[in-house]
Amino acid sequence: MKRVIVLGGGFAGVEAAIFLRKEGFAVDLISPRPYMYIYPTSIWVPVYEAEFADVCLPLEDLQKVHGFTWIEDEIVQIEAKNKKAIGKKGEYQGDFLVIAMGAGKVKHEGSENYLSICGEPEDAIKMRDRIDELVAAKRSGKIAMGFGGNPKDSSAVRGGPAFEMMFNLHNYLKKKGLRDRFELTFFATMAEPGKRLGPQALKMMDLFFNKLNIKKHFGKKIKKFEPHGIVFEDDSFLESDFTMFIPANAGHPVFQDSDLPLSDAGFILVDEYCEVKDKPGVYAIGDSAYIEGPQWRAKQGHIAEVMARNSANNIAIDAGVKVGKKESYIHHLNIICVMDSGDGAAFVYRDDKRGFMLPMPIVGHWLKKGWGWYCRNSKLEKIPRLPGL
Repeated sequence: MKRVIVLGGGFAGVEAAIFLRKEGFAVDLISPRPYMYIYPTSIWVPVYEAEFADVCLPLEDLQKVHGFTWIEDEIVQIEAKNKKAIGKKGEYQGDFLVIAMGAGKVKHEGSENYLSICGEPEDAIKMRDRIDELVAAKRSGKIAMGFGGNPKDSSAVRGGPAFEMMFNLHNYLKKKGLRDRFELTFFATMAEPGKRLGPQALKMMDLFFNKLNIKKHFGKKIKKFEPHGIVFEDDSFLESDFTMFIPANAGHPVFQDSDLPLSDAGFILVDEYCEVKDKPGVYAIGDSAYIEGPQWRAKQGHIAEVMARNSANNIAIDAGVKVGKKESYIHHLNIICVMDSGDGAAFVYRDDKRGFMLPMPIVGHWLKKGWGWYCRNSKLEKIPRLPGL
């Protein structure tokens, strides 16, 4: 039985391990965390809509269900030519190598002065504690939330969770009867955050900000973060008692000293079948890979899982264990999400032909809650999995 080494225990890595097992491979999944973190539902941890354990799927449970082997280790070096990865605890080599380690972050001075809902999982708990401190004080406070961009790769931006976190915080403070005591400001380095979703969505986001009395601070690069606010490139200062910020993605630091071909932003160059260029038998998926496509393209969980499933299929064909057609991720590119607000949501969709945002008061919130339940239970095979999901 041929062996595949999968690096990473997120959406891409877990999906790859599941489907490689279905293709009959022996699979070792290497991840430093003992759980798969469900980032899309982590927005509820800081506002007590979910417990931390609710957004974690133990890899020990997943390996029992699907038959892959989870090894807890942190990868520090990759030798793509030899299909080999070196960790702090050991070395791993197989007939094929799948890289799904996620991404690094664009660096900002003073990063210790903000927390990120897309950062380390523990940040969600720290955010909850910081919000608790401000709420307990029962005084006027200023909270700023936002996200940044990567000029070297437009797909490396993750703005949706920042919008969701701000709207959920507004709703949380409203429930507490404290919304009028807090000044909320949403900031972004680009002039029109959310533009990739299409003109209709951009207008609707603006309406949301005005309706909810959320201030805007757009179009200025960040100079540094300070304990009580953000300094921008023109030396203007946005005061903040607590700052949540999602820096743009950049290539994972481990890739820099490897023999992997990289884009200008540090992501792994792959073909449409997710195979690393000039490295036969090595695949890169999810946030680790450079994605070709239109300017509006974005790295999302469902694209990562498409790349994972396709890679499993393509590896099976390369290995000669099945006959069929290799699958490309290109025609699957779109943006799709349910942007939650705590008391409702908006359904967002974008492809080459259209882009729209559909408000879903009340029911939208429970739709996303339902997706979180489905994600956990379908991966554990407690319920049937819907085709393509």
